[in-house]
Amino acid sequence: MLNRAAKPLVKLVERYLPDPFIFVLILTICVFLAAVIIEQQPVVTVVEQWGNGLWGLLTFSMQMLLVLATGFMLASTAFMRMLLEKLAHLGNTPGKAILLVTLVSLSASWINWGFGLVVGALFAKALARKTPVDYRLLVASAYSGFLVWHGGLAGSVPLTIATPGHFSENQIGVISTSDTLFSGFNIALLCILFIVVPLVNWLMLPSHQDSVIVSPDKLIDSIEQEQGIEKENGQEQVKSNERPADTLENSKILGILIGVLGIAYLVNYFIKDGGLNLNIVNTIFLFLAIALHGTPKRLLQSLQQAVKGGSGIIIQFPFYAGIMAVMVQSGLAESMSQWLISFASAQSLPVLTFISAGIVNIFVPSGGGQWAVQAPVVLPAAAELGADISRIAMAVAWGDAWTNLIQPFWALPVLAIAGLKAKDIMGFCLVQLIITGVIIALALRFF
Repeated sequence: MLNRAAKPLVKLVERYLPDPFIFVLILTICVFLAAVIIEQQPVVTVVEQWGNGLWGLLTFSMQMLLVLATGFMLASTAFMRMLLEKLAHLGNTPGKAILLVTLVSLSASWINWGFGLVVGALFAKALARKTPVDYRLLVASAYSGFLVWHGGLAGSVPLTIATPGHFSENQIGVISTSDTLFSGFNIALLCILFIVVPLVNWLMLPSHQDSVIVSPDKLIDSIEQEQGIEKENGQEQVKSNERPADTLENSKILGILIGVLGIAYLVNYFIKDGGLNLNIVNTIFLFLAIALHGTPKRLLQSLQQAVKGGSGIIIQFPFYAGIMAVMVQSGLAESMSQWLISFASAQSLPVLTFISAGIVNIFVPSGGGQWAVQAPVVLPAAAELGADISRIAMAVAWGDAWTNLIQPFWALPVLAIAGLKAKDIMGFCLVQLIITGVIIALALRFF
């Protein structure tokens, strides 16, 4: 019944949803026309504003790219794969498998969104090789854990505003993660979702006769192939060092020494009461990945896989920067803020911001890019109404994470690893979207 209800939506998405890059081009044109028509700015002036702003988010773009790459590299280490295989033995019934994959994905996504996407997909395959469970729901459950990433340690919005020099610092200053990620509101919401999301997935488990079971033989060798690691007879193939350069590339000593050096820096940083920000989160994952991969060659093989998922960030973020520049300099952001203020209050603004962020995320599927677009609008509105800036920032963060459940852009890495299509998991994710949307909106309004 759930799949039948979701089929029209799935067909609509498959037929009419273009690549997110198309949306950023359309959004660029819409903002350009709005600045000319509504704000009555000269065309030449708007062109200059846009062109001068294209490269205003280069640091931010690199930070976002590294969030994905470092999370992927850590998830693809031999240690993580071994850990997932051992955990899979605990999911020896369909119900346990669904609950376990959801909890693991939620936990991994809370740590880092790139890490969570890869770990969730790999763990779903590990479970499917050991337990006969509906593979569609298993993968959907793995992806549903992605819901909490923006309220976690690698959340783009809260970490951005906690990083000195961020692009909104002149408006709101630097806001500590103790007011966003580690606030009572956010921790309470996370606790609720860690209970509700696995429970909903478990309740959607179909009967055995209606389940789609994948043969373990079809899942056996793909993990190593996806990670770019060559195997022979179940053991890593050790290649001879034909050149002096090969010796360096395959040196465990070199990789481990650099990894330990980075970890030593982090220990010293936190001893001196350093706080979390984008740079520190990326540093943590980078040096853990270096240490656990062991050799530079393995790390670089993993990196080659990771950067494939970052192509959207590379091409789209300059356009987000240009959009942000036009919105701010033309006065369009101020006009939109005043419109929002006209019917919002300090109490209702977080919920309205959450809903609008969820809608915007359909067209701008990037937490960092979305913040660049929405910050110029919601921050002045929050200041005018006297709303809690940290709560407004988290409303954008949760709105972005929420509609990722039906946004196929971020599901692509999971689906590619799992060997499924969006239509296979969309029905299950739609149910999660409805239930969790109500929960997050109520939390923003009343917590």
